Amino acid sequence: MIDLHVHSVFSDGELIPSEIVRRCAHIGYEGVAITDHADLSNISLILRSLEKLKDVRDDYEIPLLIGVEITHVPPKLIGRAVEMAWKEGAEIVIVHGETIVEPVMEGTNYYAVQEEIDILAHPGLIDLKTAELAKENGVYLEITTRKGHCLTNGHVVKVGSYVGCEFVLNNDAHSPSDFVSVELAEKVLRGAGIEDTEKVFENSRKILRKRLK
Repeated sequence: MIDLHVHSVFSDGELIPSEIVRRCAHIGYEGVAITDHADLSNISLILRSLEKLKDVRDDYEIPLLIGVEITHVPPKLIGRAVEMAWKEGAEIVIVHGETIVEPVMEGTNYYAVQEEIDILAHPGLIDLKTAELAKENGVYLEITTRKGHCLTNGHVVKVGSYVGCEFVLNNDAHSPSDFVSVELAEKVLRGAGIEDTEKVFENSRKILRKRLK
């Protein structure tokens, strides 16, 4: 497993980046991405802090990407935020999708999958048109282990599979207890309707390899 959606103290997470990497390595993960909550006000601040790890990450036990999760940004401003994140040095960009347990603005999923992003996180009750755009633009749909957000995993898999989308599995971790074992991660995928769990893990490897280049 590679967790491409983790929050640190630079947004609302409890851990500093080094502890995130250590904990992920300890439980057998192959890599991790720190993707703190960001909008137009703090993208630069987050990435200026995280970029200090780029020169030293070879000393960490597992590969590390730095990035952001564009969160609660008005749909028509998502493109501007994504562009800013890449310019400021992000190595991975994801967007906080329309989870059913938060008041995310309608249209967020639709606008997000039209931008140059890697993952649409916890996309909730995603519709067919948006899923088709995600497939067309190479945006991965997230299956999540996070409480609340995971309630629509089955729907995401059903709709995404119908149009041929690719999936990744992430924890959306904010605290130490959010990191699940590889065994539990596989069970979450199967519970959502995905039997080929290795393919999902390989999708995360593809993103990691691509962005490390």
